[in-house]
Amino acid sequence: MNMANNVMAQTPSVKAVQQKKSATDTALTITEVDFPPLLVLIDSAIQHNAMASYRSWEIKAKEANVSTQKIYWLRNMGLQADTRYGTFDNFSSTANGQSTTLQSITNKQMNYGVGLYIKMPVFDVINRKTQVKQAMAEVEQAKSLQQAQRDEIEQIVIKQYEEVLLKQRLLSIKSQNLGSATVNYEMVEKEFRNGTIPIAEYVRLSDMTSRIKSEYEMAKSDFIVAKKILEQIVGFSFKNPVLSEK
Repeated sequence: MNMANNVMAQTPSVKAVQQKKSATDTALTITEVDFPPLLVLIDSAIQHNAMASYRSWEIKAKEANVSTQKIYWLRNMGLQADTRYGTFDNFSSTANGQSTTLQSITNKQMNYGVGLYIKMPVFDVINRKTQVKQAMAEVEQAKSLQQAQRDEIEQIVIKQYEEVLLKQRLLSIKSQNLGSATVNYEMVEKEFRNGTIPIAEYVRLSDMTSRIKSEYEMAKSDFIVAKKILEQIVGFSFKNPVLSEK
């Protein structure tokens, strides 16, 4: 017991004192990612989003349907041609005074005919304007769905963008805490070896440092996940943060 007390009472060596550093002398720093402006991210997300692309093509299809409905009445007009080849009986009559002679001649020949036809179905005449209006309403409906899709994408990008910035700030804070904790742990470890602090204090600080390291790793993982989700939404990648020591 006396020997233990003597060890705890030893004075730190001059070398150990010279090696002590404050928490601000050495710290881990994060070079933050320089993200593009939010409007650029939103535009890129809209261009990259498959559903937004589908809405654009849907509008084009609906507009084409309007054009089709406007000229749909032309289907009731047409040019018809008919050609026949075979054996035909041709009849002719000859009048001679008071008598008429009827003759039948059988021969092979080709007959053809060309003509223009027009049909006017009552339903098409009555319902023509209604069909055009319905097609135009479908176009407006598709445009509204497209705008709703754009608004939804914009909200998703804004939310994820702010999430990434928050995760980046938290990572920066955790990295500073880790740097300070690492420096403190190194000093405490030297003091423990010199016998100036009890083992209970050393264990407590060691556990605290391990917990700070775990928090830093969790913050880094959360940031990477949030960044990758934003990258997937906007369709391109950002630079990874750089961890450095100063």
